[in-house]
Amino acid sequence: MPGNIRSVSVVWVLSVCLFCSRPTSVGAAPICANAQTGCHILSLANLFDRVIQHSARMHGVSNDLHSEFEQYFLPSKNQIGRVSRNCHTSDILTPNGKENAQRMAREELTEVILKLLVAWRDPLWHFHQSIAHHHDFNNFSSNKALEMSDMVHELRKGVQKVAEKMQMLGIISNSVSGLASHEASLPSGSAEWRLMKDYELLYCFRRDSNKVQNYLKILKCRIMPEHGC
Repeated sequence: MPGNIRSVSVVWVLSVCLFCSRPTSVGAAPICANAQTGCHILSLANLFDRVIQHSARMHGVSNDLHSEFEQYFLPSKNQIGRVSRNCHTSDILTPNGKENAQRMAREELTEVILKLLVAWRDPLWHFHQSIAHHHDFNNFSSNKALEMSDMVHELRKGVQKVAEKMQMLGIISNSVSGLASHEASLPSGSAEWRLMKDYELLYCFRRDSNKVQNYLKILKCRIMPEHGC
């Protein structure tokens, strides 16, 4: 158990400090895309590195929680087979495969990433509220659910900073704008049905967080192939 506590704490600190000038200090100056009073300016390469590393941690947490949820609530393969995997983000048009993502305009790929992140803001918060009421699901897993919600919020802010930096450098146009929240239906019905919907939601987030991570890597490599691509 102590190991789990430490793991949760480390991810939380990294999440909070993602856009601080000194990742180990919560009180450090914030990161800005442009020169502003009290801000620390990072290069575009460094901004990309931060959001890519953060997206990798976020996907790792989603993998862990997906496995834990399966272990606690869905021990039967028959139950797992009943999951419809009908994701609320399915109507967001995402490139299928690396080659298609590489062919997308930079603005379009950036907007796809932001759309996916915005779409998960509310569902992850409601998911945390849902599993917090399951007494047989440990507190560490509940904390991970809250972490995912916070990490999505932090990553969205980071990608917006990357977009602002690219706009400032003339790499992309100013067509990437603020995005409204993507609606998702909240679980209702029997307790068993809600469990299946929660598991479905975890499956979908694991899938989408992997997409976000891959799209960020592709976007960085298209813009600056000299940086380890």
